[in-house]
Amino acid sequence: MTILGKKIRMERIINRDTRKTLIVPMDHGMSVGPIPGVINMKDAIRKVAEGGANAIVEHKGLVEEGHRGKGKDIGLIIHLSASTSLSVFPHAKTLVCSVEEALKLGADGVSIHVNLGDSQEREMLKDFGKVSYEARTWGMPLLAMIYPRGEKIKDEYDVKVIKHAARVGSEMGADIVKVSYTGSAESFHEVVEGCSVPVVIAGGEKMESDRELLEVVKGSIDAGGAGVSIGRNVFQHQNPTRMVQAISSIVNDGKTVDEALKILK
Repeated sequence: MTILGKKIRMERIINRDTRKTLIVPMDHGMSVGPIPGVINMKDAIRKVAEGGANAIVEHKGLVEEGHRGKGKDIGLIIHLSASTSLSVFPHAKTLVCSVEEALKLGADGVSIHVNLGDSQEREMLKDFGKVSYEARTWGMPLLAMIYPRGEKIKDEYDVKVIKHAARVGSEMGADIVKVSYTGSAESFHEVVEGCSVPVVIAGGEKMESDRELLEVVKGSIDAGGAGVSIGRNVFQHQNPTRMVQAISSIVNDGKTVDEALKILK
């Protein structure tokens, strides 16, 4: 029954027709505080849900803020790990929630953050293994956010380390892996090719223009990516609903960047 449960939950966070997904992470308040765009979570979630996002990512304490009770439905992914920018070890993620607790809160999926190359990598991988086991036991989809960040990493956008990060996600049992974009469809294809589960891209820091963001989205899809997990470039946009629609037109409908830009205008 856990296999069937997992299939049902996966369809709440991935488009069942296109097998692509548009996830909006909104867990930033934990790491950097109530930044613009996620100060009023109910309003922020309403805007991306109305745009047609497949799922949001948030911490357990804000689940009620995301329960809409009306309008378009949106999948719920509860983030299990955390750290803050106030810490002397900001890249060392600690488990703050369990799969079972997330299940009791109504989650459709869970996520975990691992920074490879950090001095605490072994502890994060240990936690990853524990969460992966629990997720399989409960039939819960697992999104792994994996970044090469730490003392040994010279360039966190190097295709060599990013495709290694993606492979770690699949080797550890994640159902979806989230990594940074490598800068081109050609290089990102290497990342997708070496990972046996769907790969989505992170949005990263706020970009200078809508075109720049949409070109990154298009490149990842052309490379065989499974979609996006973009936060600040969505919820801090002047019109988050339309930005979600524009991204979705590329991810799910195969539109061009120019066609997507027309949605924003």
